[in-house]
Amino acid sequence: MALVVYLKTVTELRGKGDRIAKVTFRGLSFFSRVLENCEDEARFEQAFRWPIGSQVDGDEMLEIQVFNYSKVFTNRLIGTFRMVLQKVVEEGHLEVSDTLIDDNNSAIRTSISIEIKYQTMDGSMKVWSDGEFLDIPDDCDGTFQFETDSLLSGRSQSSVTSPGLCHLIQLKHHKILMQYQLCSLADDAAILDAEDLDRKTMRLGGGLDPDTISLASVTAVTTNVSNKRSKPDIKMEPSSGRLVDYQISVTVIEARQLVGLNMDPVVCVEIGEEKKYTSMKESTNCPYYNEYFVFDFHVPPDVMFDKILKISVIHSKNLLRSGTLVGTFKLDVGTVYSQPEHQFHHKWAMLSDPDDITAGCKGYVKCDIAVVGKGDNIKTPHKANETDENDIEGNLLLPEGVPSERQWARFYVKIYRAEGLPKMNTSIMANVKKAFIGENRDLVDPYVLVQFAGQKGKTSVQKSSYEPIWNEQVIFTEMFPPLCRRLKVQIRDSDKVNDVAIGTHFIDLRKIANDGDKGFLPTMGPAWVNMYGSTRNYTLMDEHQDLNEGLGEGVSFRARLLISITVEILDTSSAEIMSSTEVQIEPVSNMSESATGKMEEFFLFGSFLEATMIDRKIGDKAISFEVTIGNYGNQIDGVSKSASAKKKKEGGGESEEEETELIHNSSDEEAEDDGDLTSVPSTPPMKPVITDRNYFHLPYFEKKPCIYIKSWWQDQRRRLYNSNIMDKIADKLEEGLNDVQEIIKTEKAYPERRLRGVLEELSTSCSRFVTLANKDQNLSGRTKLDKERLKSCMRELESMAQQAKTIRSQVKRNTVRDKLKLVFNFLHRLRFLADEPQHSIPDVFIWMISNNKRIAYARIPSKDILYSIVDEEMGKDCGKVKAVFLRLPGKKGFGPAGWTVQAKLEMYLWLGLNKQRKDFLSGLPSGFEENKATKGIGIQAVPPISLVYNMKQVFQLRAHMYQARSLFAADSSGLSDPFARVFFSTHSQVTEVLSETLCPTWDQLLVFDNVELYGEAGELRDDPPIIVIELYDQDTVGKAEFIGRTFAKPLTKMVDEHYGPPRFPPQLEYYQIYRGNCAAGDLLAAFELLQIGPAGRAALPPIDGPTDSDRGPILPVPLGIRPVLSRYRIEVLFWGLRDLKRINLAQVDRPRVDIECAGKGVQSALIQNYKKNPNFSTLVKWFEVDLPENELLHPPLNIRVVDCRAFGRYTLVGSHAVTSLRKFIYSPPDKTANNWAHTARLANGYMALTNGTSHSRPHSRPISHPSGDIVVNMDPEPNVKKVDTVVKIDAVSRYNEDEKEKEKKKKKKKKGEEVDEEEPDESMLDWWSKYFASIETMMENLRAQEAALAEAEEREDLEIAAESVYNKELESEFGNFEDWLHTFNLFRGKAGDDIDHNVVDDDRIVGRFKGSLCMYKLPLSEEITREAGFDPNMGMFQSIPHNDPINVLIRIYIIRATDLHPADINGKADPYIVIRLGKSEIRDKENYISKQLNPVFGKSFNIEATFPMESMLTVAVYDWDLVGTDDLIGETKIDLENRYYSKHRATCGIASNYSVHGYNVWRDPQKPTQILAKLCKEAKLDGPHYGPGGKVKVANRIFLGPTEIEDESGLKKQTEEHLALMVLRHWEEIPRVGCKLIPEHVETRPLLNPDKPGIEQGRIEMWVDMFPMDVPAPGPAIDISPRKPKRYELRVIIWNTDEVILEDDDYFTGEKSSDIFVRGWLKGQQEDKQDTDVHYHSLTGEGNFNWRFVFPFDYLMAEEKIVISKKESMFSWDETEYKIPARLTLQVWDADHFSADDFLGAIELDLNKFPRGAKTAKQCSLNMVLKEHELPTISIFKQKRVKGWWPFVARDENDEFELTGKVEAELHLLTAEEAEKNPVGLGRNEPEPLEKPNRPDTSLMWFMNPLKSIRYFIWHNYRWMILKALALLLLLLLVGLFLYSIPGYLVKKLLGA
Repeated sequence: MALVVYLKTVTELRGKGDRIAKVTFRGLSFFSRVLENCEDEARFEQAFRWPIGSQVDGDEMLEIQVFNYSKVFTNRLIGTFRMVLQKVVEEGHLEVSDTLIDDNNSAIRTSISIEIKYQTMDGSMKVWSDGEFLDIPDDCDGTFQFETDSLLSGRSQSSVTSPGLCHLIQLKHHKILMQYQLCSLADDAAILDAEDLDRKTMRLGGGLDPDTISLASVTAVTTNVSNKRSKPDIKMEPSSGRLVDYQISVTVIEARQLVGLNMDPVVCVEIGEEKKYTSMKESTNCPYYNEYFVFDFHVPPDVMFDKILKISVIHSKNLLRSGTLVGTFKLDVGTVYSQPEHQFHHKWAMLSDPDDITAGCKGYVKCDIAVVGKGDNIKTPHKANETDENDIEGNLLLPEGVPSERQWARFYVKIYRAEGLPKMNTSIMANVKKAFIGENRDLVDPYVLVQFAGQKGKTSVQKSSYEPIWNEQVIFTEMFPPLCRRLKVQIRDSDKVNDVAIGTHFIDLRKIANDGDKGFLPTMGPAWVNMYGSTRNYTLMDEHQDLNEGLGEGVSFRARLLISITVEILDTSSAEIMSSTEVQIEPVSNMSESATGKMEEFFLFGSFLEATMIDRKIGDKAISFEVTIGNYGNQIDGVSKSASAKKKKEGGGESEEEETELIHNSSDEEAEDDGDLTSVPSTPPMKPVITDRNYFHLPYFEKKPCIYIKSWWQDQRRRLYNSNIMDKIADKLEEGLNDVQEIIKTEKAYPERRLRGVLEELSTSCSRFVTLANKDQNLSGRTKLDKERLKSCMRELESMAQQAKTIRSQVKRNTVRDKLKLVFNFLHRLRFLADEPQHSIPDVFIWMISNNKRIAYARIPSKDILYSIVDEEMGKDCGKVKAVFLRLPGKKGFGPAGWTVQAKLEMYLWLGLNKQRKDFLSGLPSGFEENKATKGIGIQAVPPISLVYNMKQVFQLRAHMYQARSLFAADSSGLSDPFARVFFSTHSQVTEVLSETLCPTWDQLLVFDNVELYGEAGELRDDPPIIVIELYDQDTVGKAEFIGRTFAKPLTKMVDEHYGPPRFPPQLEYYQIYRGNCAAGDLLAAFELLQIGPAGRAALPPIDGPTDSDRGPILPVPLGIRPVLSRYRIEVLFWGLRDLKRINLAQVDRPRVDIECAGKGVQSALIQNYKKNPNFSTLVKWFEVDLPENELLHPPLNIRVVDCRAFGRYTLVGSHAVTSLRKFIYSPPDKTANNWAHTARLANGYMALTNGTSHSRPHSRPISHPSGDIVVNMDPEPNVKKVDTVVKIDAVSRYNEDEKEKEKKKKKKKKGEEVDEEEPDESMLDWWSKYFASIETMMENLRAQEAALAEAEEREDLEIAAESVYNKELESEFGNFEDWLHTFNLFRGKAGDDIDHNVVDDDRIVGRFKGSLCMYKLPLSEEITREAGFDPNMGMFQSIPHNDPINVLIRIYIIRATDLHPADINGKADPYIVIRLGKSEIRDKENYISKQLNPVFGKSFNIEATFPMESMLTVAVYDWDLVGTDDLIGETKIDLENRYYSKHRATCGIASNYSVHGYNVWRDPQKPTQILAKLCKEAKLDGPHYGPGGKVKVANRIFLGPTEIEDESGLKKQTEEHLALMVLRHWEEIPRVGCKLIPEHVETRPLLNPDKPGIEQGRIEMWVDMFPMDVPAPGPAIDISPRKPKRYELRVIIWNTDEVILEDDDYFTGEKSSDIFVRGWLKGQQEDKQDTDVHYHSLTGEGNFNWRFVFPFDYLMAEEKIVISKKESMFSWDETEYKIPARLTLQVWDADHFSADDFLGAIELDLNKFPRGAKTAKQCSLNMVLKEHELPTISIFKQKRVKGWWPFVARDENDEFELTGKVEAELHLLTAEEAEKNPVGLGRNEPEPLEKPNRPDTSLMWFMNPLKSIRYFIWHNYRWMILKALALLLLLLLVGLFLYSIPGYLVKKLLGA
């Protein structure tokens, strides 16, 4: 059917301009073409056609608008023509001329003439009776128009939408409709030609168009078509709370600018409770650690992301003392996880002192932090160069968008009061207490605990109170913006034994703040937050206590808490500020009642229309349902008070007696009170009735029970409304995006149009939000957050509308995918914005209660059922029937137990203000009478307690169950025995059980007779209930096991409708099956619901299936519905079987492979002896099968391996299901295309994977020749100086700082260019020079690539020629080398239930089948079979090598490993390499590398192997242990066979140039010419033909290149090798057969450990060469052993010091002096510090030394590191090698005889770049340290000798640098050989002694005049001390004498002598 409008002319137009017309029918608009510069008449002469799926109704409208067109501004409307189509419908053809009307509906002069044709399908005009639509409700247009928006672009302007359209959309064919609307979306005048549309119309008429099958499994249900039902939620498991593995790795690289003098710093990394420490570095402010720590966790994601990661630096910690804290830095793990790649790489964490916030920065720690969850793969970012990294400010460890200068702020969390706390003691306890105390008090002592950024604050405990009032604030002091995202508020019950949580609430700071330029600081409230947790009946052992801690989804309301949050940025400079960050608690003033909003009375109504699928375990007891909102309706403590009796929000009231009063029959006077009604919160108990052997149902037939509850809440609906509008926009956007993905996935036409439509709609809905939200009522209780949030949401949505428009204009066919990603960001953003942080009305809980036990629940957010008069603001389920699935609470809800439905309810819910109550029944299915409670005063307003339906319709449901695919493996064999159970209303039926398959084709029709549905026919037609399909695995014993579930909506046919196209018969569709939250396969089925009229079943369409005698009474799917079949041939290449594991303890000996597809199949030859040769003797077999024409419906192909045992027994080994045969469909090569890039190069039906390299490189410019040859001219690379190879190696230093850019080979440098005299010559270059240079090139390429990508946004085709740099496995770069040989994993055993289905279950893999498939439609064209050399036995698999055993020499090169997981307690490992292949194993145990997580192995290993027996190479890294067995760190497996046979030639990488000697020697035994000749012969190509002048021709390509080579003696010879190599390096450009050949490379492979699946344990860099043994042997292996460090000697002469600060005071004279000496070291203070002698008593700070230090050291030039080997501790077994930066430290000290020496100052010189010394002491200043970056620097390795003055610096009290002295020193660097030739003595010793310094006399008095010097020193320094001592001595003598003589005198006196 179609409506065609022919737009002829528009006349009497005014003015002159461009005109365009827009023609709209059923909300779908076409634009005409633009007529340029037309004056009074516009001749459009254009036809528009609407393919329509339902008859046109007489009162539908056609609208034509004429515009003045403008390219820049919006088009200006001239006038509109509207016409009712009554006449057209009657006559079928009409010509019309009429005037247009303007905006005010008044006629204007301009007139239009059109012609309209209406073609119906069968030629007749009318099919349906007029009466059919009379009962359509008036609001049809409003509601439907809104719903169809998701299909049309923008909101439709037409005011009428036909019911027919409603039907069409409602048909699950809305996909079809979409197809056509898509084709014609108002696409800036995108006009389709009429024929095109005609074809589409034909297709629509024909019904079964292969393209219209949709895979959008759930859309059948989730596309919300009508206004009576809402979508069910298909995911059954709460997403949070499941335990997950996490690994957090932290590398502490170094620290800088630590504040303090001469400190010994240690870095502590702390996550949650775990702490790890680095080693201690002595006496340095910039320690270098490079230590790696790993923390493993197994916790739920929320818990993980809330853990605080703290990095602190501690000064001089040892065994006895804990050390002093220098500073800390903290962030939560979630912040790291939300970074790109889940990591921070080489960033500086800024330390601050938590005890003193005024102090500023305490230093920086450079670290890498990565958080890996299971299945995350971490990419290591490539780094900018060293100088960028040293720019600390630019690389702070902060997320994007956080300012580098963070300030301190106070976070005030005010806790006012709480309500509705549950009783925390059982009634027994209460009675005991009552007996003792004699009174009954509230038995809960609540307090609030607030946690933020690792700190906790508690309020006071309010004794015995269910409604505690705290009025306190908890104050946190933290940096702002904080790097901790969630604040946790928890109400706890204080108890003498242990405190328990009552409820927990998390506040996400990102939701209560906005960091934009118009943003606002975190603010919230004062607002109530609702807390949810376990059920309210208190038990001593609460099994759901976790829920109260905030883990998992709460199953009941617990309490609500009034809080507010404010943040104040501190001015740290002000004096009166508290400098500590301790948490403080302060009282705050009380909060008035009305501040949180006006109290309103809310009314909640619910009706239970159906309760089915009740688990049989609870089927024997009566069941009732309880609905609660907050505490209202709760039978335990939710007494509902009438509004006048108590204006409180909750129950929990005055007297115990009142509480126990039953809710159902509240006292009379309460009911009469101002006509108020009591609440009825639960349904009457009822016994379930049996449905089938698994489920029961409740007999709610015509009588549907209702509940209603009155409750009082603050009126904060506006919050929920705004959130609802955004949610609806997001839902619609998500649906649209799923459609677009679907179109892309099924490769249908025009995904870009659908995306444009989605964007158009997004921008209109966003603008609509701005208008709706703006009518902002000044409600009481609007908080600052409400206002700010509204502003920011409006801003965001406005900008989103703009961006959507912009993106819409950029959507092109080739940018759809990129733009889709962008639009997904909008979706996440909308979802984030829609989540309202300030709660108002609590969620509604529905509990199923059986035998007084709470069994299962559903939680419904109150916003979803909230009523509003504005459609967009209304909750999505308000006043609609929703299928609600009840599930088990808490931990029981996880795993298979929780996935079975406990009950399915069809529920109607309505929540709104009591005063809006009149509408609460309007959404129920019509046809009921209200049944009110008998008691009562006959007030109209009393809601019904049940509904009685007096209208019922009888239907027959036909479920066409065709097949399922990719099901879950439920049995130990790795297969399932699936059957499906279909539930509809109270009926259920099962399909037959098909044994041992994951892809059952039931092909079965299930007929449900006499299904009774209540309600009006019309509504049921548009909105039938949903069908639930559950799949089970049948087990011989025990009950069937649940596999998954899906929903569907049937297509409904009423009695008076015609059963025929376009709606019937229905089409098969894919429905996605869910198991918990994971997709677990697809079901292909169709469902139709046919009304049984008065004529009974006879009038239904006949079921005319062929009655198969063999299948008995089972009906097959009828012909019109099952797919159209064609004959296909499937060829199978059987290559071999690999790695088969034992089955039931027996080895597999004689396996065979069975291939089956759609009931047909083929068996491979039997492998006679699997051990001897696991390959098949017959390579290719084929079978023919009938498959659906539509590729999307192709059944899966099953591969099974069986073992043939004695006596004819067969055992299943394992199986594999190929779900999509698409990639194996053969399409013949296109002979006409000459351009190789566009030829589908299908070698044997396979695309030789070019992997995106098909664009020719930028430097190869093809030039066409007349002959059709194409010349590829390689510009010789610009001359690269030899020296670069080494110069660039400087940059490698950072590379080793753990740079994980494992990066690879450089195109080796050109030979024969001049060499700088300074630099090492050719002989100095080795393999490592090449390696480091490649890394350098790789970095440059990556940077270039990023820059180019930015430019290439528009130009899609830009391709960057990168080196062969693989920082991943080679396989991932070359499509697993499955260019013709595919590997299929064989599975056996039950599948694990893992959230990530993308993680392969390694334990289930029992082996691998190698082979391939090729399918094509019969008959095949002659051309192919006629080609020369076509072997009919091989079918499509021509030119496949033979699979006989072959001997190969394997050479494995292992370069190094990085970031190994520590295996020892000390956080290190002692790694060594183990290589396994088949039976042979190489254990390189004696060469283990001690205590290294980044070992450089530099080794090659040779193994001889025989393919196919030994083809899986394992390279493992083990940890050496002195005692016990060695532990596996990680291993990687490489399939060598696939590499060996691959067309990419992965045997030996092709070097970038050919040389016969030197470090870059050609290592393949075959020369390039031989390789090229062989490739050409195999591919039957013409060539190679070498011509004069450096040309070579292959096929029709000509390559140019050099022709000379230099041998070892330097002589030049002619050669063709360079030319051949040039072709090989560009082999992918050869037509038809070309593919990229593997270049010389290094690959980086992740190491995995089976114990920690999915988490990388480090990486290994390596490559593998393979050489067949039947050709000449290859040369010796390349030497890649690690470079040996070179021995150097650094001689430092300290000549003099000057201006050293003076420390000591003279005793007598008080003058200042210092006893100066200088200390120096290179490797570390412990190892080799050396001191000069002391220059005593310097009065000016001048010191003369002439003292020589000698530091021998080993140095790696390439990495700029000193290598030291030392034992880590006295207990270490062997020495550990460390690499440290080459830094010379000089310090100046003041010597003290009796106390510790005083540190005065220091300077650190990086020997690679340090400032040149000043010529004189005067010129030497502090700037040499402060402005080091700006000064020219030198390297001692280039200068060899340097002398000058350098400053000594230290930090003063204010952490500022100060100058504490100057030193004149001379540095002289010699190699070990030079040093041996002219040795020198230490200090001033022989040989080459230095002369004694000429010091002032005080320095040498000791020797000349000991007395004088004693006087000088002792008297000078200690004279007061000496005088005091003498005086004391005299005093003591006097006292002694006195005591001695007193007795004598006394005696004399007494005796009177």
